[in-house]
Amino acid sequence: MNGNIRAQEVRLVGDNVEVGVYPLAQAKKIAEELELDLVEISPNASPPVCKVIDYKKFLYEQKKREKALKAKASKVVMKEIRFGPNTDDHDYDFKKKHAIKFLSEGAKLKAYVFFKGRSIVYKDQGEILLLKLATDLEEYGKVEQLPRLEGKRMTMFIAPKKK
Repeated sequence: MNGNIRAQEVRLVGDNVEVGVYPLAQAKKIAEELELDLVEISPNASPPVCKVIDYKKFLYEQKKREKALKAKASKVVMKEIRFGPNTDDHDYDFKKKHAIKFLSEGAKLKAYVFFKGRSIVYKDQGEILLLKLATDLEEYGKVEQLPRLEGKRMTMFIAPKKK
């Protein structure tokens, strides 16, 4: 910006400015006459491209744009459902109902089976339970990650289907 530009010649762009290649001193003079700043936009070009703008206003507009983009970005909500390797049918149905509610609200679902102590010997039952859940929830969401054992938990991720 202004005094930090090192090039001898610059390509000048901006509002109320005739576009062209100018010596650096003349470009600074033009910016000064308009009471604006000379900002280097593309330093790697030959000659470097500089724009005559109000730098503070430019930064403000840029922050405003970034904030608007951030506000539009959707936040991904992750809900968890925990099972035991020997979860009963009634408990399974109750948790499946919650899973359906979460997926229909647009939240991602992390279903996992937690193995306590020696119950790790039932890891095949845990996998069957998670795969059963995946088939039951097929119309509400799609499986992002199949059941995978990590330490004492077997985890599976389900993403909601787009409406």
